[in-house]
Amino acid sequence: MRRVVAPVDEQTVLDAHYGAGGDAPYELALRGGGGMLQIIEHGAADGGRPVELGRFLSAADHADAAVIARAHGAVLDVGCGPGRMMRASIVAGHLSLGLDVSAAAVEHATAQGLPALRRSVFDPVPREGEWDTVLLIDGNLGIGGDPVALLARCAELLAPGGSVLAELHADSRRDRGFAARLVDTDGRTSAPFRWHEVGRRALPGYARRAGLRCVEVWADAGRVFAHLRR
Repeated sequence: MRRVVAPVDEQTVLDAHYGAGGDAPYELALRGGGGMLQIIEHGAADGGRPVELGRFLSAADHADAAVIARAHGAVLDVGCGPGRMMRASIVAGHLSLGLDVSAAAVEHATAQGLPALRRSVFDPVPREGEWDTVLLIDGNLGIGGDPVALLARCAELLAPGGSVLAELHADSRRDRGFAARLVDTDGRTSAPFRWHEVGRRALPGYARRAGLRCVEVWADAGRVFAHLRR
């Protein structure tokens, strides 16, 4: 049976966080050890993009390692999830901290002994202005639905000369903000939240407006990444 999704007001979308509220499929999947989710536009019945919970819960892969190889100094992982990138960063010798709005994600990370805080990147963060590298991996450039605001906040958190390492949409032309939901295979759905998907063509303009410059874009295993510098 097709699930009927009721409309929501704009303030509800503004106040929501990734995958929270509603039936909380992201929290359930993390606590259950995995599962398949999709991120879809609010109001759409299908046509979403897969969210790879299995990859989030696994060890860092070759593409992840290439990101960490470009990190320097102290690393802040924004939207750290269960801690895959943070663990890889620590193993590589970096002082690291993760941030996530999901209680289940932070519980999973801290249960492994990883340092993670349950909060938004827009909340007060330890060592503001002292981080050498900020990570926005697994689509986290979409957080809040406003790439300029997010990148400008990351620039505030960076030390002079610091870097943002971000994962981009695989479609180079992609540049689209929308109200999204997370949905699982049983039809459970989150509250709607603001999201934005950014490909490589749109990124330099967003970066400049946030006080950053794009110094490298690369692809690995079908994923696309960018190195931005303050």
